[in-house]
Amino acid sequence: MADTALSVPRRSPLAGAADRLAATTRSSGGAVRLAELPFLAQVIVRLDAKGAAADAVGLALGLSLPLEPNTAVRAGELTVLWLGPDEWLVVGPPDSQRDLEHRIRAASGDEHVAVTDVSAQRTTLLVSGARARDLLAHGCPLDLHPRAFGAGRCAQTTLARAQVVLVARDEVGAGFWVLVRSSFAGYLTDWLLDAAAEYAQDV
Repeated sequence: MADTALSVPRRSPLAGAADRLAATTRSSGGAVRLAELPFLAQVIVRLDAKGAAADAVGLALGLSLPLEPNTAVRAGELTVLWLGPDEWLVVGPPDSQRDLEHRIRAASGDEHVAVTDVSAQRTTLLVSGARARDLLAHGCPLDLHPRAFGAGRCAQTTLARAQVVLVARDEVGAGFWVLVRSSFAGYLTDWLLDAAAEYAQDV
């Protein structure tokens, strides 16, 4: 019997907000840039940072797992965030989570390692531009000055009372990632759009 099941296009949590995010970017003259980065692979890894698996997993991913609290390391298309003494979040290109899980599990061998795909739980907002730090500072309790939260830093924190993982990207001009649970993504986007209104330029 022929397969008559319809293929339903995947829809990101903020697909309906794309036009508003782009409009805010335009109206600010680039002072702030807002966009969703949908479907990034996100895999939680828990292991003993001093055990053999840490080096093996790092080798499989092409980087060293960050050991300094609240830091991120990047190699190619992968970014690994320190979330705790034995916990990391591996962020990769869309739809790469199965490959990442396989690589991590294969590298760990008989070592005790927990690997959890959390890609569907969150989406990612890009916040960049010259006023990105000012915008985020309106709703984040962290000191976001570059001396305190410069490139390569990350933290589990709140933004407009929503739980997020905030990442200061290390590429020039890349701004910040805001990883937020899908159920809060719409609320947080509305807050960001409202807060960014002060940067709109008169036309």
